[in-house]
Amino acid sequence: MTHPTPIRRDGRHLATALHLAAGNVPVLPLRAGKGPFGNCPDCAGNACGGRPNMKNPGPCQCPRPCHAWAAATTDPHVLVSPAWATSWRDAGIVGYHPGGARVTVVDLDNTDAIAWARRELPATRTVPTTRGEHWIYRGAMRSVNGVREGVDLKSTMAYARWLGPGTGTMTALPDAVRALLVKEPSPVQPAPRAVAVSALAGGGDCPHRTPVYLERGIAMAEQRITEATSAIHTTVYATFLAVLSTHGRCGCLTEAHMDRLFTAAQVKGESPRHCAVAWSNARTALGM
Repeated sequence: MTHPTPIRRDGRHLATALHLAAGNVPVLPLRAGKGPFGNCPDCAGNACGGRPNMKNPGPCQCPRPCHAWAAATTDPHVLVSPAWATSWRDAGIVGYHPGGARVTVVDLDNTDAIAWARRELPATRTVPTTRGEHWIYRGAMRSVNGVREGVDLKSTMAYARWLGPGTGTMTALPDAVRALLVKEPSPVQPAPRAVAVSALAGGGDCPHRTPVYLERGIAMAEQRITEATSAIHTTVYATFLAVLSTHGRCGCLTEAHMDRLFTAAQVKGESPRHCAVAWSNARTALGM
C-alpha cells in the first residue's frame, strides 16, 4: 500500500480519492460522522432500507455493492460516475478499505491504548486521529472491534478514514497483532467441523493421503483469487467450483478452509452474500 500525499484543495475529497486509487488503495466517500453512503440511485439516502451509519454492505440487491467497505474501489470510472456524484458532494472525509490495500489498521482510541501499543507492538507507520492513533501494518487479516480496551482491528470487511500518509516505515503484520484474535482455549478443543457436502456416490477413497495435498490446493485457490485483476465474480465462482470438485466430497474440507477462501474473496471486494451465493451455486453445479 502506498501513501501519497493527500490532495485537499477546497474540500475536494474526490481528488484525494483519485490520487489514492492511483496508488492501489480502494476508496469510498464517508459522511462527516464517518458513516458510508449508498452510492447508487436506488440506495441514495439509504432508500433501500440501510441505516445512515451503516458499516456493512446493506440489504440492497445491487449488481455491485454500493455500501460501506464493499463499495471501496480503485476504478476511477466508478469514482467519477454520476451515481457517486452526490456522495462526493456531501462527503465529510475519504475512507478506504485496508484489507483491499493489503494492510491492517490497529485503531488506538485513547492514550492508554497508545501506551499499550508502544510497549507490546513493533513500531510501524502511525497516523494521528482525533482521539488516538492508527498503527498501520503491511498484511491483511480479519477485522474485529474491541480486541482490548480502546483497540480495534480494521482490515478485511472494514473501512477506515484516510487521515494522511502518517510517519514511519510500515512493517509486516506481526504475530502480536494476529494473536489479538485468539481467544483463551477451552478445556476440550472440538474437532474441525466438515463443510456439509455430499459424499461420493457409492463411496470412494479419500485422495488426501497427507495434509499437504489439501493445504496446497487451498493455498493455490487463495493465490488465484488474490492475483485476479478483473472478472472477480467469475474468478471466485470458478475457484470455489474447482476446490469443491477436487476436495469437497471426502469430508476433509473444513469450515476453516472455507473461511480462508471467503476471506481471500472479500479482500478483493466480494461481499459475504456474494461469497455465500457463489459457494452455493458451485455446490449445486456439482450436485452436492
